[in-house]
Amino acid sequence: MKKITIVSPCFNEEDNVEICARTVREIFERDLPGYQREHVFIDNSSTDRTVEILRAMAAADPAIRVVVNARNFGVFRSTFNGLRHATGDAILVMLPVDLQDPPELLPEFVSLWEQGYEVVAGARSTREETFALRTARKIFYRIVNALSDFEISPDVGEFQLVDRKVLDAVLAHNDQYPYIRGIIASVGFRRIILPYTWRARKRGVSKHNLLMLIDQAMNAIFSFTRAPMRFCTFAGIGISVFCILFSIFSVLAYFLGSAMAPRGTTTIIVSLFFLSGVQLFFIGMLGEYITSIHSQVRGGPMVIEKERINIPEAEAEAEPSRSRNTPVRRIKA
Repeated sequence: MKKITIVSPCFNEEDNVEICARTVREIFERDLPGYQREHVFIDNSSTDRTVEILRAMAAADPAIRVVVNARNFGVFRSTFNGLRHATGDAILVMLPVDLQDPPELLPEFVSLWEQGYEVVAGARSTREETFALRTARKIFYRIVNALSDFEISPDVGEFQLVDRKVLDAVLAHNDQYPYIRGIIASVGFRRIILPYTWRARKRGVSKHNLLMLIDQAMNAIFSFTRAPMRFCTFAGIGISVFCILFSIFSVLAYFLGSAMAPRGTTTIIVSLFFLSGVQLFFIGMLGEYITSIHSQVRGGPMVIEKERINIPEAEAEAEPSRSRNTPVRRIKA
């Protein structure tokens, strides 16, 4: 019997984890009776009753596996670590416990996977969110696709069903801050995209604020392309050429007595502020790359696990050999 693994990261989701697990179980019982279910919950050190509820769920259902992190490591690191615990033949990379991505599409995902598609990606063609957020996301994807060497399909997130060999290729990446959807797009394989409606959250409060979304966007841009640094190089050359031409024009205009000749300190001040702003922008862009390199070089565990539930010790010991480039550390209880 083939096994399907679902990975669900969570943080302070006491109102949603039980409903999420029950919904997935009912879908398997009704629409996927010929498949074995495995549901991996990755808790980011919740401060409410989420962990307590997860322990009770795991005690009642051996198909539910739980990993509790020592602190909040962010949704991407946490999810990537959760993928290391997936043992299925096909893996749903991320199913948020708030069910904004509809688990009802899982049977169709599995059907397409059985037809030979190694990546079945859900695309949020319709979003129940504000116009400002929709516009910002469209701009982001256009920027990333314009700068990357490969295409990240617009509106495709981590709600994707991937084959085991795709997951192995993804886990082979040694990245301290993995941008999972970008990694999946970069490894290739046969893919199909399925549009769906991204639903508004019904219970609880979203943990993704504007600063977190900006951080994820910056990580995506600087992780998969050298284009920003190339832009700095060409912009620097262009500004230098412009300054030289402007200097020549100023000298000629002064000697010819033209009224267009720039005079006074205003021009100098404006030019200095402009060039200073450009330099600070370029230094900041360079700093983003240096920060990424610094994090990668320092190494250390991507995630520190505090507790594992329903994960056999022998299987846990075998995980580093399956993805030895993905560091993780577990604290002994």
